Amino acid sequence: MVPTHLHAAAADGDAAGRPPDTWPQFLQTFRAPTGRLPAPWDDLFGPIRAGIIDDLLVVGQIGQSLDGRIATASGHSKYVNGPAGLTHLHRLRALVDAVVIGVGTALADDPQLTVRRVTGPNPARVILDPRGRLPGSARVFANDGVCRLLLTAQGTQAPAPPGVEVVALPAASGHISPPTILAALAERGLQRVLIEGGAETVSRFLIAGCLDRLHVLVAPIILGAGQASLVLPPIQRADEAVRIPVRSIQLDGDLLLDCDLSAQRVPVGRAKTST
Repeated sequence: MVPTHLHAAAADGDAAGRPPDTWPQFLQTFRAPTGRLPAPWDDLFGPIRAGIIDDLLVVGQIGQSLDGRIATASGHSKYVNGPAGLTHLHRLRALVDAVVIGVGTALADDPQLTVRRVTGPNPARVILDPRGRLPGSARVFANDGVCRLLLTAQGTQAPAPPGVEVVALPAASGHISPPTILAALAERGLQRVLIEGGAETVSRFLIAGCLDRLHVLVAPIILGAGQASLVLPPIQRADEAVRIPVRSIQLDGDLLLDCDLSAQRVPVGRAKTST
């Protein structure tokens, strides 16, 4: 179990007796090809250092209520999770090469997708917009020196500001398949990928077997109604459900469920080989 105050540790310890913040050291070591990861972050983020199926590592992230909702019935979602959960999300962003969201999330939330709550580099921002709906004024397109990719369907006229790379990919029924998306990112050297939202996008990657891990942040609230966190094909019997290894880690008021999906992950990049 990871201590509950990791996110709040001071740089040199503090009067409350909390340990020094080892996050900057961990961040540097995490991206190195070898080297022991410093505690306590190795337990929390060590599993997403490298993929075991191929040369990609893909992690999904969902923040939800106790009853599995990511927003109220009116669509309000700021903020379901508490400060520790939000800090965890920003740590994930700092550790990956690219963060991916669907156009629905970009339109509804107008997110920045930057690292603001912790030390670390901003990841490349990738927006899935098959029909070219996102306006050029969206904050994800901000020219802040970070790579920005707009993935759209072939034949679509997708408006994007100068400096944003528009990548036209094959699409079926208005959707670009997760393997096609990951292949396009891998071609550009983006191998560690965070699928941040929304629920439909994360669900599609889960259904396609394109997630190595899924981080579900459960907040101690009950919304009662609203958008479900995951939308998956129905099954007839409970014993048909796929059971996966899960670790639980307390992050102050939020509970992180770290789900290991490697057993159902399909190869997308160059396959790992035994030595």
